[in-house]
Amino acid sequence: MKNAYEQLTEHFRKIGDLEHVYSISSWDEAAMMPEGGGAARGNAMATLGVVIHEMQSSEKIGEWLDACSNLDLNDWQGANIREIKREYDSVTCLPSGLVHATSLASSKSEQAWRKCRAGNDWQTMQPLLEEVVNLARQSAVVRSEKTGLSLYDSLLETYEPGMRSAKVDQLFTGLKDFLPGLVDQVVKKQSRTPLLTMGNNFSIDKQRNLGVKVMGILGFDFDHGRLDVSHHPFCGGVQQDVRITTRYTTENFVESLMGVIHETGHAMYEQGRPQGWEGQPVGVARSSGVHESQSLLMEMQAGRSPEFLKFLAPIIRENFDVSENEAGWSDDNLHRLYTHVERGLIRVDADEVTYPLHVILRYEIEKALIEGDAQVADIPELWNSKMSEYLQRDTRGDYKDGCLQDVHWNAGLFGYFPTYTLGAMMAAQIFAAAKRAMPSLLDDISRGEFSNLLNWLRENVHGEGSFYSVSDLLVSATGEDLNERFFVDHLKQRYLA
Repeated sequence: MKNAYEQLTEHFRKIGDLEHVYSISSWDEAAMMPEGGGAARGNAMATLGVVIHEMQSSEKIGEWLDACSNLDLNDWQGANIREIKREYDSVTCLPSGLVHATSLASSKSEQAWRKCRAGNDWQTMQPLLEEVVNLARQSAVVRSEKTGLSLYDSLLETYEPGMRSAKVDQLFTGLKDFLPGLVDQVVKKQSRTPLLTMGNNFSIDKQRNLGVKVMGILGFDFDHGRLDVSHHPFCGGVQQDVRITTRYTTENFVESLMGVIHETGHAMYEQGRPQGWEGQPVGVARSSGVHESQSLLMEMQAGRSPEFLKFLAPIIRENFDVSENEAGWSDDNLHRLYTHVERGLIRVDADEVTYPLHVILRYEIEKALIEGDAQVADIPELWNSKMSEYLQRDTRGDYKDGCLQDVHWNAGLFGYFPTYTLGAMMAAQIFAAAKRAMPSLLDDISRGEFSNLLNWLRENVHGEGSFYSVSDLLVSATGEDLNERFFVDHLKQRYLA
């Protein structure tokens, strides 16, 4: 007869199988599904979501957890019990009816967002988003009552365990004080050497070919993943079948390529998670912030480094059939292109200097929404006010490139946005530790050799799954807890030195 731990892990393997189907269906909805399938897909995913929720909240889990206290478990099994209990406590907070309503409202809102954004249509979007926010507030109230956390912290906990908004406020206040002045300095410095044009007609086929080639250089396993197109770039699927997407515009190839590198960082984290723990909570990625650290480590720390860009330049020229004698395609101009800083409107296209300001804006708005200090109707005005203050941009009447540019709130993801910049801080800290551990790392990158870096990440981050807490993972990998100085020093060195 199987003991309590064996029954518990078998139960979670079944949950993992259903989550596998849900994840691939979600990817298909975003990348491949015909428009007419939206309503039926939404209903099917809502039903599957309830089935998964009911399995995750089964009373048997509580009984098995109690029985496991009498078993002699090894360290990884003990960590798995800890993570199962954390997940169980989180899931059992919410009644099935609220989960079902949230799934339906989010699916409807997310599908409408694709049209509303394209049509600059805030009027249609507002009531749909109001329903999503209302349900998110209800979830926050329930979680807050069970955990003792504030409304917003109860949602932040689901993405970044152990992080609190007071700490986020502290970290972000420092960045808000530092970044606007840095942006001024960098923009002024870069204006002395203007960017040269490379044209504005880049074949999508050639962009895709370039992206796939770079994915291979970074170490993406194409036997267990693929690249597709969606309205909003993302990484989905499962460890054995990772799906990443990007989006293309013929006017600009940088957006798609850096989107591919970013999502490849996410994907390689997924592909490198600990073997033998599939479906088990201890085997999943540690947090959203840690996940973002892996995408930004590849895109920003390594992908926009002078060493990698020098290696990449001839590959780009060959891909688009141009010569380095064409001024706009020189190594120097390509480097300036990939490290160009400007006060843009779009978060996903932002450079690493201005990007945190985009995140801080969203964090402040969503925190106010959840805690009742702002309403959905206030979003356009709040958005414009903060964009004007932080990035000197006016978004009045521009919903497409303003408050409708991201899908996160429509999909019900509240508490998620701060993890982007927490991830940027982690990326700088982890990359600094990797360089200390491997003094030849930048030379490797200059040759397009990423295997040593990937192996180090597999050993110190990817392969640890959720064995450690976020703080303990950082201490194990880098020698200290999260410290923003690595990110600040990185920006100063890259853009002012």
